[in-house]
Amino acid sequence: MYAVLALCWLVVFFDGLDVTVYGAVMPYMLDDPAFGFDASAAGRIGSWTTFGMLIGALTAGNTTDWLGRRAVLVWCVLLFSAGSGVCALAGDPTQFGAGRFLAGLGLGGLMPICLTVVAEFSPPRRMALATGVLMTAYHAGGMAATGLGLALAPDHGWRWPFAAGALPALIAVPLLLRHLPESPGVLYAQGRFEQARATAERYGLPAPSAKDAPAPGAAGRLRAVRALVAPGRRLATPLLWAASFCGLLLVYGISTWLPQLMRSAGYGLSTSVSLLMVINAGGIVGMLVAGRVADRFGAVRVAACWFLLTAGGLALLATGPSLAFTYGVVAFTGIWLFSASTMVYAVAGRFYPGADRAAGLGWVTGVGRLGAVVSPWLGGVLVSRGLGSGGFLVFALGAVLGAVAVVLVPAVAATRRRHDDDRAARRNPGGAATAGGKPAGRSYFSRQNSSIG
Repeated sequence: MYAVLALCWLVVFFDGLDVTVYGAVMPYMLDDPAFGFDASAAGRIGSWTTFGMLIGALTAGNTTDWLGRRAVLVWCVLLFSAGSGVCALAGDPTQFGAGRFLAGLGLGGLMPICLTVVAEFSPPRRMALATGVLMTAYHAGGMAATGLGLALAPDHGWRWPFAAGALPALIAVPLLLRHLPESPGVLYAQGRFEQARATAERYGLPAPSAKDAPAPGAAGRLRAVRALVAPGRRLATPLLWAASFCGLLLVYGISTWLPQLMRSAGYGLSTSVSLLMVINAGGIVGMLVAGRVADRFGAVRVAACWFLLTAGGLALLATGPSLAFTYGVVAFTGIWLFSASTMVYAVAGRFYPGADRAAGLGWVTGVGRLGAVVSPWLGGVLVSRGLGSGGFLVFALGAVLGAVAVVLVPAVAATRRRHDDDRAARRNPGGAATAGGKPAGRSYFSRQNSSIG
């Protein structure tokens, strides 16, 4: 498991670097008169990036079951590396936006695949912790991007940090091709039964079977999507989408616009950019804390609490505290903000069984990307209208809505379970049970519901 986690960690590190570098160098791009960049264009291009992520996440979540985790992940890395190279060479905002869209296609597919791979190779009782450890990479990459922005942009221009985004193609791709194992479930679905069993044995996993394997072909992809809104999931799946939307609204809104929001609130340029590093440092701590706490108390409880704590931190920033207090609030807000959305993924990882997990996580992250699409545009509107600190209250509202959505997931699942049990009781007045002693009407998630709360 550790080798798999390390490889996925490296890839997500580059993801965090590429996403955060835009916010880190944006003040320098806005101050570059030759490039013709303004706050409105910055928000619009940020939305292009996240729209590309939406397409990438929805596409990869299904094609990875068909073509294999490793192959699709490699293509995702190559896409976002190429996009970063286009951004470094762009001659105008339109070319730059095309590069960000291309990078978004790769970045969007990368995250659900890495989350799925880590979930597949992790012990069930350590899934939330493994997810949290994986997502520390995003914030380590975010800190590296901020460091690159501070080190390179003032003296050498904003293009050099984007040029660093081409490194994953040279570093990560060879390692993935050589060392990342294919999912036993995918191998089983492809008819490679001996290789599937050997991989499972090597990594201490249960022997794969038909129920763990995604259905083959285009019909299988369609079945996987329909399964997300089947009875037992019809209400819970949209709630997971809503929670992911709110989480990524916060993550991408704050990652992109924190420096500019702080500048609008009266802070200096270097201070505003350095706060981006502080919030990502808090994010690393938060991932480790959230994963351990969620494995003990349940990912739903932790996600909801973290969303509410995020709302409180953002509300404090809206009051315009002193500089020293601001650093503390930003650090603690980072602890809650980023790991709240990650715990939504942990909930989804336990919600969907193995055969549907890649599609489920793909759609949770993909629909959630709509929040990432909206947030750069929203931040641009807030900054262009001079709302300054008041903009933090808008994002705080999103955190409250995220808490409500994730809390309702086990509630609606429990309601469905009671409905199924009542229907089974009406069909079997004598209390007959199926083989294995489980009530006849209960779905997979009905039986697993208690593990996510």
